[in-house]
Amino acid sequence: MPASISPARAVGIDFGTTNSVIAMASGTGTAELVEFDAPGGTSSVFRSALCFWPEDSAAGGLAHEAGPWAIAEFLDFPQGSRLLQSFKSVAARATFEHANLFEKRLRFEDLGQIFLKHLLAHGEEALRNLPERIVVGRPVRYVGAQPDPALARRRYDAMFALLGREIHYVYEPLGAAYGFATGLSDPATLLVADFGGGTSDFSIVKVGPPGAAQRCVPLGSAGIGIAGDRFDSRIMDKLVLPLLGKGGTYNSFGKVLDIPAGHFTEFGDWSRLALMRNRRTLAQLAQLERSATDPAAIARMIAVVENELGYALYEAVGQLKRSLSNETHGHFHFEGPGLVIDAEVSRSDFESWIAPDLVRIGETLDAALANAGLDASQIDQVFLTGGSSLIPAVRRVFEQRFGPDRIASGNEMTSIAHGLALLGEAPDLHDWIALD
Repeated sequence: MPASISPARAVGIDFGTTNSVIAMASGTGTAELVEFDAPGGTSSVFRSALCFWPEDSAAGGLAHEAGPWAIAEFLDFPQGSRLLQSFKSVAARATFEHANLFEKRLRFEDLGQIFLKHLLAHGEEALRNLPERIVVGRPVRYVGAQPDPALARRRYDAMFALLGREIHYVYEPLGAAYGFATGLSDPATLLVADFGGGTSDFSIVKVGPPGAAQRCVPLGSAGIGIAGDRFDSRIMDKLVLPLLGKGGTYNSFGKVLDIPAGHFTEFGDWSRLALMRNRRTLAQLAQLERSATDPAAIARMIAVVENELGYALYEAVGQLKRSLSNETHGHFHFEGPGLVIDAEVSRSDFESWIAPDLVRIGETLDAALANAGLDASQIDQVFLTGGSSLIPAVRRVFEQRFGPDRIASGNEMTSIAHGLALLGEAPDLHDWIALD
């Protein structure tokens, strides 16, 4: 049973690409996190995952679960289920219309409402009676080459309409900034960098003295659709995809041609990799295997898709990424039907793979400063949050601009929800709302 929480006056929801967190504020100046009795132990972090499997196939029924329970269901029954992770990444993608799940076609808002229903159910008593004021975090910039924020807003509205409350949207780093500011005893100009699974977002806030009528004033924000998932895809591209045929060739009417890169696009995006296991895609891959110069490589790719190895593969990638945050070298190991990968990877290798992404993150950070009309010397405090803020190369982007003495970090998974809940009680909430 989740820990007892006082009746809430405001709820903050950090609906994240990888994880989701809920915090509740009850007028005491602090916010409490909702705990979930998840498989493996109690946690305030709820994986943003969905699992679907047929139920009463004659009637076309579809059963589902979310969070860590979704992952547990999938691991118990991988061949007969579909696991979706990072589905938030398609919110602003106009080309995404629906996910094909067995005999059902589900839009983003359908997936979102199913996710919310399970989130509320697993929250039990803590989420049984929601207050009128709910604050939901959103990225400064959504994932995608050409994200459509208006489309994402319509989809979010349809998803969160399930809660039956008025929803206030606030940029995710502003939520973290508001929460962090409550711990400051002196006025400061604060920059918050939030590194999620799909986006890296930056916000700058002017923090006044304690007791001021308006303690915090937002100054400027910027964001980019590059974060943890992109770093994972770089590892996939360098270590895994060459063994699955990327960079290879195939025979066509007497000519040797390069295998189109489009066959591997889904491997860089969790939201699409899980959907590759369909008759049309598998038929295309079977045809490619017959004409490939190295058919064994394509056979390995087919094995990944047919055996639903995507989850295990990305878990191995994530483990390598985390180990390289703590050590200068890491061992990558993955084993599944038809595929074994063993490789030693240095931190310098990984940093070279993500170097172009770090350049763009740095440019976006500079854009946030420009939007606020400030330069780096005018920032008093920097707060880094989100899982990828633990990557040494990411931290160096900030150390080079601000120096290590001005940088703080912590509560990487929960700071946004905590701040959003506190902001829900603020009399000037309307000044923080994202208008687009």
